[in-house]
Amino acid sequence: MHNRVLSVHTRRQHSGFTLVEMVTVIIILGILAVGVSSFIVLGTRIFIESTSVDQVLSQSRFAIERMTRELRNALPNSIRVTPASTTYQCIEYVPIMSSASYLQLPIAPGEAAANGSIMQPSQAIDETHKMMVYPLTAAHVYGATPAETTGRMFDIKQVNGSLVEFHRAVRFDEASPQRRYFTVTGPVSYCFLASGEVRRYSGYHFSVAQPSPAQMGAGVLMAENVVNNVASDAPIRYTPGTLMNNAVVQLSPLFEVNGQTFQYQHQVQVINVP
Repeated sequence: MHNRVLSVHTRRQHSGFTLVEMVTVIIILGILAVGVSSFIVLGTRIFIESTSVDQVLSQSRFAIERMTRELRNALPNSIRVTPASTTYQCIEYVPIMSSASYLQLPIAPGEAAANGSIMQPSQAIDETHKMMVYPLTAAHVYGATPAETTGRMFDIKQVNGSLVEFHRAVRFDEASPQRRYFTVTGPVSYCFLASGEVRRYSGYHFSVAQPSPAQMGAGVLMAENVVNNVASDAPIRYTPGTLMNNAVVQLSPLFEVNGQTFQYQHQVQVINVP
């Protein structure tokens, strides 16, 4: 009798799981797996969306800060903005390479001359620069003919100490009340495109009519995801300067990413003292 009880007890010790137990365990593991996978998927989605938003925010901040810094260094009265169209809106300006005071330059009604004397600016001047004196309007800037003999902007041949030399005898149209001169190389444009891109264009020539993006080359991509309707909600507004106030550029680009939108309201004051 004792041996029989021991045999039954031994069989019970070596018996496996029942079908009900196995099914219960599988169901529990399945529920846990679904919960864990949902948590992982949700976490991954949040990470991807937050990364996308952060990337767009970084791009937009970089573009706005770059535009602000460059516009503050724009040649007085060189800013012009295209009327909002259905495909793009551009702001064009001429960056100042250097600026200082002149001592003696050939200025009307005086005689033309091939040289003059200036105070050296902190930035170096070379033969790729053009000298401009007293630009009062955008037409004075973009309608200038640096290769001519009269005007407000001329090509520089070389600078030797305080002596500046031109390629020919020239004469500036007007004297600056502050005896200030500027050196420049060429215009720059930022364009907001209907495709959602912000591009920077440089290396093109001065033009009386403001060029379109297609006329300025491929440009450099500065930001994406801009959703302004450029025809009705222009991202750029420009208020020209007066004798009492500086020029003001209002930037209000609208960005969208993952269904979230954010809009900048940023003002840039541009010194208007030629």
